Amino acid sequence: MFPTPSQVLRQREGVLADTPFPLLLHALMAEERTCTLELKVRQREKRIVFEDGAPVACQSNLLHETLGKYLVEKGKLSETDYQKALAESISAEVPLSGLLVQKGLISPFDLYKQLQANLAHKLLDCFRWVDAKYRLIADVEPPDASVRTNTGQLILTGVANVMPFDAVATHFTFTDERRFGQMPGAEAGLKLSSKDARLFQALRLRPTFGELMERTGFDTEVVLRRLYALCLLEVAGFVEDVDAKAARLSAGKGTAPAAPEPVAPPVAAPAPQGTPFSDEDEAARNALVGAFMSHRSKDPFALLDVPEDVQPVPLRKAFLALADRYAPLRFHTPELREKAEVLLAAHAKAFGALSDAEQNLLWRKRRAAHREKDRGTRPTTAEQFRIRTDLLDATTQFDEAKRRLAARNHAGAFEYFEYACDIDPKPLYQAYRAYARYLMKPEAHGRLAQQELQEVLRQEPTLEEGWAFLGEVAQGEGQWGQAEDAFRKAFKLNPKNRRYVELIQEIVRRR
Repeated sequence: MFPTPSQVLRQREGVLADTPFPLLLHALMAEERTCTLELKVRQREKRIVFEDGAPVACQSNLLHETLGKYLVEKGKLSETDYQKALAESISAEVPLSGLLVQKGLISPFDLYKQLQANLAHKLLDCFRWVDAKYRLIADVEPPDASVRTNTGQLILTGVANVMPFDAVATHFTFTDERRFGQMPGAEAGLKLSSKDARLFQALRLRPTFGELMERTGFDTEVVLRRLYALCLLEVAGFVEDVDAKAARLSAGKGTAPAAPEPVAPPVAAPAPQGTPFSDEDEAARNALVGAFMSHRSKDPFALLDVPEDVQPVPLRKAFLALADRYAPLRFHTPELREKAEVLLAAHAKAFGALSDAEQNLLWRKRRAAHREKDRGTRPTTAEQFRIRTDLLDATTQFDEAKRRLAARNHAGAFEYFEYACDIDPKPLYQAYRAYARYLMKPEAHGRLAQQELQEVLRQEPTLEEGWAFLGEVAQGEGQWGQAEDAFRKAFKLNPKNRRYVELIQEIVRRR
């Protein structure tokens, strides 16, 4: 059904039109690769860093995907605070995320959640880059990253909701007679939505694609998208592959395990009597998450917060204090307890390294080498600012396109609306692009513009501009009923615009 992970990764570069993004993600996950995946399409670029097969970071040249702009868009940070913090971050040459926490503009706990969401946002956007070029770059050292993404969940979400349907249909083909089933012993660690779970349960009956649509009540697109993702993740497959895997498991272990059932969330052990958990203590929770986010980038001295000439007794006291402060038993929820366990292991490893004379000397030499290196190669403030101003901003492209549209430069407007959609495919940008396309050649682009506007309004039914443009295009095509309906919906969304009333009255007179 799909090439094996080793076959996918045999080629170090190519195009996503031939090797789709979800296929690359699955191959890197299965092979547990630590590397960088570089994507380029026209002026857009992204570099996704993987550690043991899981995406842990993503660099992008799209302005709206930077952390600051993302926080502003999500209402977590005001534009004024963002601009002030960005200017200070550039002048002081410190990371924006740490500065936001330092200034109290966001808590470490909230910052971690937003970093997770921002990473997922960047990665999901890659599912629509079907014409991008890719390149795999081997990394010598693993990245200093504390945020990780569940690759399987990312594939399921991206294929089901983001990847263009044409690409799904092109890369997932089968005959009407083929039957599908649940793979035995599949442990994908997926959180299934109600639609996903309904389709997954229907696979127990080993249906054909048509029977699967009939039993779930879903249309072709919904079923094909989810089936593609589940088969790629080896949670589902053709019945002959299901039976072959069951036979292998039976031969190796006696009896094939049953298909995976939904797993109940783990229940944390009760706290010792009289010892309250720290989950609801905001200060303790923020301290834990803050320490977790920064621990990967610290050496043993910084991790234990001790000087390079630390003596054995102060070293032991520093370790025990941190072990007690972030003890896993202090936290109730699995998410926080897991972070505490990671910190405990990191602190213990650092204590062991500094307690050994040879390793202690080695780390002091590394520190001296890093200090010497930083003196000669640290980027200047001007260089950092230049990198930031090179980011692609969809808003700038959109504003320029509207200026050209007002000047009746329809071809130029379409070009810049295309740039804006390329960077950030918002429904508003897509609606303007469709309208500009129509204005360039009304006699040739009327039907295509209508289809594009109808698709935009299916995604965003409350977009006033979309209904207004659809009315204009339908009116130009002589489809008076559709034009009147579109203008009425635009007027309902914005009753203050009396122009809609005039247009409706004019259509009624013509009809």
